[in-house]
Amino acid sequence: MGIFAQRSKDRPNRLGVSRCTLVKVDGMELQVRDLDAVDGTPVLDIKPYLREFGPRGELRQPQWSAELLSSYY
Repeated sequence: MGIFAQRSKDRPNRLGVSRCTLVKVDGMELQVRDLDAVDGTPVLDIKPYLREFGPRGELRQPQWSAELLSSYY
């Protein structure tokens, strides 16, 4: 709750953790889609997402979160 729980430009720690789809690589330039970050957020590291590194077992979440995020992207 509060400023630490937001993805706001005013958040004290402007580092974010996000996943996105890699669209194109041109030398040192990456083009991505669906990146959840405020414009100007520094990129410190890029890693592939593999299912094996995701949550183990069944993922559970409340129904309200699915409704709230249904049109997020």
